[in-house]
Amino acid sequence: MARKLERRKHERGEVRWPISVISDSGVIEGETRNISYDGVYICCDQPLRLNEDFRMAISPPNHDAIGVTGKVIWSDFYALENNETAVGMGVCLVEISDKDRDSFKHAVLSQMDKF
Repeated sequence: MARKLERRKHERGEVRWPISVISDSGVIEGETRNISYDGVYICCDQPLRLNEDFRMAISPPNHDAIGVTGKVIWSDFYALENNETAVGMGVCLVEISDKDRDSFKHAVLSQMDKF
């Protein structure tokens, strides 16, 4: 069996932080499942369009919300408990202010220290 090619540049940490996505249909609430310096795996109950930029606020514990522009690279539906479904999406961070990038790096590092 062929091994899957790993394209990630940075280590990922398993975290569940609340997110708010601003979409054409309004605000979509969800959470992160894992993070790295340049990408986030998110889960929410509504899909976002592939390859389209969107604004998102990530809310790590003990930090102010961090605003980013992300792009969905891939998505997958899966079942949760109680017959609920969710959408998991791999998001590449395409734009983040210097201030928010510093906050994001600090939040990611504080989580990586816990692994």
